[in-house]
Amino acid sequence: MTMHVIRRGAAAALILIAATAASACRKPAEEAKPAEQAQPAAEAPADAAKPAEPPPPPPKPVPENLPDVLARVNGEPIRKADFDRLLKQLELQAGRSVPAERRDEIFRGILDQLVTYTVLLQEAKARNIVVTDAEAKQVSDARIQELRQQVPDQAAFNKALAERDMTVAQLRDDIRKDMLIGKMMEAELAKQPPPTDAELKEYYDKNPNEFSGVRAAHILIRPEGFDDASKKKARTQAEDILKQARAGTDFAELARKHSADGSAQQGGDLGFFTRDQMVPEFSKVAFATQPGQISDVVETQFGFHIIKVLERKDVQFAEATEKLRAYLTQQRREQAQQAFIQSLKDKAKIEVLV
Repeated sequence: MTMHVIRRGAAAALILIAATAASACRKPAEEAKPAEQAQPAAEAPADAAKPAEPPPPPPKPVPENLPDVLARVNGEPIRKADFDRLLKQLELQAGRSVPAERRDEIFRGILDQLVTYTVLLQEAKARNIVVTDAEAKQVSDARIQELRQQVPDQAAFNKALAERDMTVAQLRDDIRKDMLIGKMMEAELAKQPPPTDAELKEYYDKNPNEFSGVRAAHILIRPEGFDDASKKKARTQAEDILKQARAGTDFAELARKHSADGSAQQGGDLGFFTRDQMVPEFSKVAFATQPGQISDVVETQFGFHIIKVLERKDVQFAEATEKLRAYLTQQRREQAQQAFIQSLKDKAKIEVLV
């Protein structure tokens, strides 16, 4: 299972994983919902009606020179060496040092992650959770091999470890500790009852936007700059392409020829999407356009779009049930996980010394 805890050994931090670029009209990707769309975002008018939440208090300043022991959890020390190792891993991932203006925030976050990790590991040991030597070897061999395959050769792998003040033995030990925590969490979360059919139906009825979608193609014209002249030139080009499309020129060919979006090679086809997956300006027009129709030029933060709606589809409850059950089960497990972690921290004696 996925743990939302930074590992002391940070096996997952060894290799940078490049993120793929999103289509220029989609919102940033979030956790998949049952109909395979992103989490809904509240529209601006609704947000505007809500009272503004007060900003969180600034983090407590972190001393310039850190002591050898930064905190204790039930008497067990959290040492500066572990902190420095995790800090180095995070900086290598980011490709830069911690910005001075965010030092207190990030340092406090790292320390809290180490405290959380220690609390979980102590609880796993207190519950006599066992990972056998055979289990540990099998899993650590597989994970190390997976990491090894993401770098050119063994020398590069050894360099990555050295840069993070890690050895293979330390990596194996950290993976074993992760397994202990994972076994404990799996046992704890298995106690969660699955969502009932009534709860599934209630969610379906209360979130209609998540189960209604359209399939559309678009052509994106990006301004060359941010000035008014660039925007005017781009809009004029988009209006000209719109005339061609409405005059009968093949929309897919126009997209392949003119669109600046990654969907151009597919004739601008974005596939099915829900209202909440796209930026509001794009969704508003797409869902107001009938299948087969071509919209007027639409301006978004990405540029100027011409949208052709291809199909409209409403996902019925029976069709959505299994994905919805999986989504609500995972949501419930994550909420239970966070509550469990917080309960352990609440009952632990945590002394932060900086």
